[in-house]
Amino acid sequence: MKTKKILVLGANGKTGKRVIERLQNNDKIEIRTGSRTAEIPFDWENPETWNSVLTEIDAVYITFQPDLAVPSAPEIIQKFTFLATKLGVQKMVLLSGRGEKEAQVCEEIVKNTAKNWTIVRASWFSQNFSESFFLEPILAGFVALPRAEALEPFTDADDIADVVTECLLHDKHNGQTYELTGPRLLTFPEAVAEIAKASNKNIQFRALSLEEYTQMLQEYQVPEDHIWLINYLFEQVLDGRNSYVTNDIEKVLGRKPTDFSAYAKKVAKTGIWNIINV
Repeated sequence: MKTKKILVLGANGKTGKRVIERLQNNDKIEIRTGSRTAEIPFDWENPETWNSVLTEIDAVYITFQPDLAVPSAPEIIQKFTFLATKLGVQKMVLLSGRGEKEAQVCEEIVKNTAKNWTIVRASWFSQNFSESFFLEPILAGFVALPRAEALEPFTDADDIADVVTECLLHDKHNGQTYELTGPRLLTFPEAVAEIAKASNKNIQFRALSLEEYTQMLQEYQVPEDHIWLINYLFEQVLDGRNSYVTNDIEKVLGRKPTDFSAYAKKVAKTGIWNIINV
């Protein structure tokens, strides 16, 4: 059996690093990591790096930074997928945003350009509370967010990585679009309460308007492009369009998705939420 060469973009990201961990267990797979710091560097903003990283690659896992919803994404995805197909890439698995109409423009580009494709849509990762922008407020014991009433089926990044790996390795997923969710809907205050219970930590939650949240981010000198994206996610994606669960994780993996409480208990055991924030 011929060794399959797979390129994983966003190799240091929440799903990318997990996909690499899973592929490393397969001796029929040769992995190429895609990041600025990789042996063969890759940078979305520098197309001159694309050719080298795509050469002799059979399949690509595409994660786009910062998000497929940003205005520049379609043009970049068009150029990248065209080059990838030209260089002989046989399959592309795209991580897309669930409920993001702007991201669906990029999905269509991949569908129209790739020889074979699978679209994997996900929204809010559970790991945003432990590996991303919600970690610092959790450590501080005070989380202030807009859309406190919004219901979201938080999805575990390990489940997403399992699905992506399955799609990269098996052709039966070609031409499929999967919407991944956790097994139940939670509000942000409910998610924070689960973390507080699991970590035995006092964490307060305060509901903000979107305007108050934007002002707070500006006071903390968060870059404007990050503020734009965060605003987009809270204003557009959390308007109720994603307030339902799917069975696509079970359809692909043959098991139930990971519940948020199971995620919280597992992460709490690492002690990451009880680090003293100085």
